Amino acid sequence: MEHLVQNAIDFLNSKGLSPEEVVFFISMLPLLELRGGILAASFLQVEYVKGALICLIGNIIPIPFILLFITPIFNWLKKTKLFRPLVEGLEKRAMGKSEQIQKYEFVGLMLFVGIPLPGTGAWTGALIAALMAIKLRKAVPAIFLGIILALCIMSLIGYGIPYIVSLL
Repeated sequence: MEHLVQNAIDFLNSKGLSPEEVVFFISMLPLLELRGGILAASFLQVEYVKGALICLIGNIIPIPFILLFITPIFNWLKKTKLFRPLVEGLEKRAMGKSEQIQKYEFVGLMLFVGIPLPGTGAWTGALIAALMAIKLRKAVPAIFLGIILALCIMSLIGYGIPYIVSLL
């Protein structure tokens, strides 16, 4: 992930963005999300509280759009010959990761979003919640708490461990 984050930092820096803007955009991207944003904030030496808030906001912004609009968009795209295989592949991949969410729903969704493993995160969690038709009143808090959990874990990795190492 560090390599991917560094590539994103380099690309966004080349566009003349400030470190805070770089962190914000990385936090909005699928695959990187808050996890990559916190690492970028640490690499760019953005003060922790500011970086954490930017990452939270950046990671949260896409979620309502995914929850509300992805199903109708996917249904529309599946009517086209060109996009049907892509959409069906995305659905299959997302639903292939949904077992824990189906079994534990709220807690499963929260942990899926919060534990930083490849293929997990708020984007995929929101996609799965939308495809499973989990009610917004359950999905939104679960995803938000998952983002907070991811923030705690990634803060330790991005800021805590380097700080402890610097003391040694």
